[in-house]
Amino acid sequence: MNDDQLLRYSRHILVDELGIEAQQRFLDAHAIVIGAGGLGSPAAMYLAAAGVGTLTLVDADTVDLTNLQRQILHVTASVGRPKVESGRDAIAQLNPDVKVNAVAARADDAWLDGHVSLATVVLDCTDNFATRHAINRACVRHRVPLVSGAALRFDGQISTFDFRDEASPCYACVFPEDQPFEEVACSTMGVFSPTVGIIGAMQAAEALRVIAGIGTPLVGRLMMLDSMRMEWNTMRIARQPDCPVCGDTHRE
Repeated sequence: MNDDQLLRYSRHILVDELGIEAQQRFLDAHAIVIGAGGLGSPAAMYLAAAGVGTLTLVDADTVDLTNLQRQILHVTASVGRPKVESGRDAIAQLNPDVKVNAVAARADDAWLDGHVSLATVVLDCTDNFATRHAINRACVRHRVPLVSGAALRFDGQISTFDFRDEASPCYACVFPEDQPFEEVACSTMGVFSPTVGIIGAMQAAEALRVIAGIGTPLVGRLMMLDSMRMEWNTMRIARQPDCPVCGDTHRE
């Protein structure tokens, strides 16, 4: 680290559990943030502020005026621009040392298979089950830790799946792909803006702890937030041996 970096990250370095060693891990890390919206905005900003050296932002959408109520990575002048380009510019203003790869595309199976293996950690900040399951499959296949978040109305949830740990469940263990579900989105149901901020910031915290190798990440736990009552509930989750994604017959 140079003198400017030692000054910029001094409040991390002063924390005994972090120090120079963890900060260097942040600088050397590559985080893929899939979704540059309500969850991805605070997640990407905190990762950039913390000094994660490379961020890959993946989102095919453009900024809409309705996004600005919660997607704090973007500003009014960004309306109509690709979200990843708006996000790249915002991060450059926050921390110009961070390398940002702006990918204005959907995270499909082919893209994920070619890029997830290059990441230290992946953050799922998307809003649909098909993409979440595709991300999960790629992370299981390449054994890359995954931090998954979701939010709708006043409800949020977060968990971490670390496929370097043989005991870790995967997203499909908790939400099977063949399970009937009703796909709902913020565009039809709405969302309380601080809820996505809380969950997105927690995703960044989980990712940073995974990168640094400190604390106890949410592996095997699903935390659920009711931000109307500001109550948290935690559910224990376990790897399912018959899971079609990470079960015993699918692990090498």
